[in-house]
Amino acid sequence: MANTTQIELGSVVSLWRYPVKSMMGEELNGAEVTERGLLGDRAYALLDSSTAKIVSAKNPRKWPNLFDFRAAFVEPPRKGEKIPPVRIALPNGTILTSEQRELNQVLTNALGRAVTLAMAAPEMPSLEEYWPDMEGLAHRETVTDEAIPAGTFFDLAVTHVLTTATLDRLRDLYPQGRFEVRRFRPNIVVQPSSGDKTFVENAWIGHTLAIGDQVRLNITGPCPRCVMTTLSQGDLPRDPGILRTAAQHNQVNVGVYAAVVRGGTIRRGDPLRLE
Repeated sequence: MANTTQIELGSVVSLWRYPVKSMMGEELNGAEVTERGLLGDRAYALLDSSTAKIVSAKNPRKWPNLFDFRAAFVEPPRKGEKIPPVRIALPNGTILTSEQRELNQVLTNALGRAVTLAMAAPEMPSLEEYWPDMEGLAHRETVTDEAIPAGTFFDLAVTHVLTTATLDRLRDLYPQGRFEVRRFRPNIVVQPSSGDKTFVENAWIGHTLAIGDQVRLNITGPCPRCVMTTLSQGDLPRDPGILRTAAQHNQVNVGVYAAVVRGGTIRRGDPLRLE
């Protein structure tokens, strides 16, 4: 029986998975969604050997070039099977896999600090976050220790949803800024059918999002942004105005976080409905 209380929202225009936390990830045509988000997302992370904290681009003063590293799975992960090895491309063009014995030493040399690639998060995982001197942020010109969900490499939630409407709105507010999907590292990018240029996701908080025939997400809250959005990557320049615009016009939020109510397969082009 059809659910008459569903509101058509739009469709999925891109899907992203980041096999290694804070490295560049991979765009997908389809993905399996589990209770832990997109299968394989943030499955690996680097650990700082001197502090045991998770290495994160949230502290670019310590880790300035993480976005110059790119990670992809050697083969697609499959539900119920062991997560496959990951292939990492270094800034100098070197390509290694997580199965190679010398990987940690090569990464240590490339980053200038001792690191190890891990699949298991520490019991009480945390990372360092640098807060620039910018109005609207919770802290200014300082580095804080931030706890993250136990047993994971996620900042706050397992899934991040972003709409093209929000990006379009931010572009209108700050035309000289390049508001591109890769700055914000979402998992699911949605193109609303309404054509609005507003922060439409804000109205989804507290509701259930149906994607395709199977997947249901509970939109749990806004996604607060950090200094990572301002960093250079590829041809995108460093631009503090990206974060400043979000702070001035949407309480530093860009996109929303979600918990998985029901998993399944999602694909580009899948319709979205609000329940």
